[in-house]
Parts: sequence; C-alpha cells; structure tokens
Amino acid sequence: MMAGGALPLRIRAWDGSEAGDPSSPATVVVRSPRALRRLLWSPGELGLARAYVSGDLDLEGDIVAALDLPEVIARVSGHDHVGLSPTQRLRAVRTASRLGALGPPPPRPAEEVARPRGRLHSRQRDAHSVSHHYDVGNAFYRLVLGPTLVYSCAYWSGADVDLDGAQTAKLELVCTKLGLRPGMRLLDVGCGWGSLALHAAHRHGARVVGVTVSEEQAALARTRVDEAGLADRVTIRLQDYRDVDDGPYDAIASVGMSEHVGREQLTAYAATLFDQLAPGGRLLNHAIASVRSLPEPRRRERGFIDSYIFPDGEVLPLSTTLDALERVGFEVRDSEALREHYGRTLRAWVDNLRGGWAEAVSEVGEARARTWLLYLAACALAFEHGGITIHQVLAVRQEPGGASRFPATRDEWLGRFRSSS
Repeated sequence: MMAGGALPLRIRAWDGSEAGDPSSPATVVVRSPRALRRLLWSPGELGLARAYVSGDLDLEGDIVAALDLPEVIARVSGHDHVGLSPTQRLRAVRTASRLGALGPPPPRPAEEVARPRGRLHSRQRDAHSVSHHYDVGNAFYRLVLGPTLVYSCAYWSGADVDLDGAQTAKLELVCTKLGLRPGMRLLDVGCGWGSLALHAAHRHGARVVGVTVSEEQAALARTRVDEAGLADRVTIRLQDYRDVDDGPYDAIASVGMSEHVGREQLTAYAATLFDQLAPGGRLLNHAIASVRSLPEPRRRERGFIDSYIFPDGEVLPLSTTLDALERVGFEVRDSEALREHYGRTLRAWVDNLRGGWAEAVSEVGEARARTWLLYLAACALAFEHGGITIHQVLAVRQEPGGASRFPATRDEWLGRFRSSS
C-alpha cells in the first residue's frame, strides 16, 4: 500500500495485511478503500480528517503518537514532496485502482461545516460559528474539561498538580493580574460557562458581567451562578461583546475569545473594550497566537480546524494583537507566554475524552467525538512543537496625565498569586 522506506508506524488494511513497525505505540487502521479515495481527492489534513471522522480510517493506541509523525501523514496523503519517481507514481495509481480507491469523492461527514455565509465576522455569522463549536452539549464539555468547566489553557505550577487545580490556578492568575478587589466591576468577554465570573465574585468580591453568544453556555452559567448563591454579584448575558454599553468597568477579561474576532476586526474589538474600561483599569487578553508573523494569505484555505472546529477562527501573531491594542490607546504592561502549559492542558483533555469515550459517544455521536479527539491531540502537538503559542497580555487604559497606579515590579503585583499557589 505504501511507497518508500520503512514506516515508523504500524498500518493494518481492511484485508488484514499489515506493514510498518510492530513495536509502534499506535496503529493506523485503513478500514476500506474509501479511506484512500478520501486522501486522493483531498490530499493533506482535510482528507485525513474526513477519513478518520467518518470511520473509514482509525487510529488505535496512542493517537498523539500517531499524529506525531509528519512523514507518515505526508506519505499517506500523497504529497509530492515525498519524492516518488514517475514510475512509482504510476505504480501507486495502478495500485489505488486495483484496491478500488479510484472513483468519485465520497460524501463529506455531516460534522463538517458548510462554508459560513454572510459578511465575515458579522454578528449573525459569528453567532452561527460560535454555536457550531460550543452548543454541542454541556454534558460533553463537562466530560472533556472536568468539573471546573474551563475551556482555556490551565496554569501548571508543578508535576503533582491535577487539571482542576491547574485551571483554578489560571483563574486566580487572571484575577491577580487584573488587580481585582471587592466591589470592582469586571466584564468577562466570552464568559463560557461562567467559571472565571464565579471565581472573581467568590474569591475577590468582584461584581461581574459575563457575556457570551452561546445559548447553552449562558443557560448553564446562569444555573451555576444561582447554585453558588452569587446572583447578586454575577450577571450572565446572552450578548455580543460589541453590544455592551454599560461601562465603565474597572477591569476586563477576554480569555480564549479574541481568536473568534479576526484580523480585520481586531482593532475595532480593542477599541470597544477600551471604551468600556475606566481610566486606570486593566484588560487581560488571553489568546492563542502564531509563533511568527506570516504573510496574510490572499485566499483563505480551509483546513481541518476551520472546517470542523472553529469556523472563521483566526490565530494571529502576538505583534498584531499588541499593535491593535496600542492603536486605540492601551498601554501594554506585560505579556506572558504559556505554550508549555497548553500542551499539558490539551493532553489532559485527551485523557478525559478517551477515559469517558462511551459517554462522549452517547452524548454527541461517534463522528463528533472522533472530531474532538483528533482536534485535541493535534493541538497538543502543535503547542509542544512550537507551531503555535498562547499569551496573556495585560494592558492598561492610562489615567489622564499618564499617572500610574501600576505596581513597579512583577513580584509586587504577582506576589498575592504566588503566595496562594
């Protein structure tokens, strides 16, 4: 089935034949010729994803290890850089024909998102894209994320910390960087299931408004607020951040949300938050970023993440985010990279999903559960290998005349967090 040298992975075909390294921690199972046909029609990550999500191709054993072999993926997908000679290419086509891999493209899995319609990052289109990702069932997210229900990079302070402890530490780190004190007003943009809002209100006495455009998130967040007895301090709104108009707030947190904003809207996003922030107030923007600045593509190529996970999502370099913040008047005071923390977080989510696989399939179906397992495992590797990173950027809206109430040293303004962790 494969051309070239020895495989560092085990492969088993639908006819029972096997090839590759028998000691490999993972086995690629090609269940039917249709898997090969998907790869022939869509060489690369999208064809591979369609084959896996549909069940035509399976990954047994350690899925992260299987994905951590780019040369195998290149060979399976038929990329030209594999280095096949014209004779080998002809032989591969003949083999594909004999195996029944030639023919019309197979239907795409239903979980693949149709290309979104409407103006990019309009309110309606953004709400549709967010709903696709977040409104898949709160029980499923609780299974993957754990009881903290925090869907962003955790903060791991040691080898013996578990996921829940690391997520609680991240919430405390955000609140500490924002300098929250009792009675302060906090706007939580993209509040998810309300975890940060609950933490800020309970641990720091803040009065919090959380906004999200996910109906399922808002419903569960409100329930959690009521159950915690914090309805007098926390309000959850089903609202686009662009429609918030009841500032000023003393602090604003945007955790894992600005990736949905997009390059073209980023400056307007920064301006909206600036306008809602009181002079002297702090903004914490926690977002995934590309490691290096790349030329802006002329045409948007749809890959696995855009087609299945985050329609219209954009991962931008840190420099682009800093430029947008500074253009509208923010003073950037600090940026902390948490790349290694996110790789570990994603592996913990992979473990949760695999450990609760039967329940996950019952909640969302096997195809969507496969989609998520592939997504989480691939992202873990992307962070571990440095393809992408994540930054917490802390910025301030200066007071008139440039007066500063900001602590002079990092030790001073992080001391409370370090003493509590």
